[in-house]
Amino acid sequence: MKSGRIDLRVTGKDALEVFKHEAGQHRWQRVPPTERRGRTQSSTVTVAIMREPSAREIVLAHKDLEFETLRGSGPGGQHKNKTESAVRVTHVPTGITAYCDSRSQHQSKELALGMLRARIQHLRDAATSTARNQQRRNQVGSGERCGDKIRTVSEQNGFVSNHLNGKKMDIKRYQRGFIWELH
Repeated sequence: MKSGRIDLRVTGKDALEVFKHEAGQHRWQRVPPTERRGRTQSSTVTVAIMREPSAREIVLAHKDLEFETLRGSGPGGQHKNKTESAVRVTHVPTGITAYCDSRSQHQSKELALGMLRARIQHLRDAATSTARNQQRRNQVGSGERCGDKIRTVSEQNGFVSNHLNGKKMDIKRYQRGFIWELH
């Protein structure tokens, strides 16, 4: 079983409005190209939506931060091998870290600080409000394959179903980003 974590930052005028319905469990069904008998593979992903607070809402004292620059990973060739463009920021009082790897060190630092603010805000909210914690747990669910799913993407049948309201759409439109049509 392959598991991991991906932090995705979405910005724009209506970003929160569009993505607030994405919280919960998503199931993806497909037949892998290496599968000879046509058996379906099913994977699940749990999604939690967190608003990134501004620099005014979460003030991070410079003395509480440790910055570490690293060489980036992934594609990029000689530029990646020679420059330290990745940044890891640690908030010393809480021990929370954020890592970002973009083309410039300055941009990586800003993005990592934004992620760090969001994680610190989440920690503060969790400490002060058990109701908010319960709401997040309800959004993510148990992660089991058949329990709490809100969406199923079925590649072999070419459609996506929203289990909250029964709406379906063509998988091609879903992959192009027209997710609001399922709300």
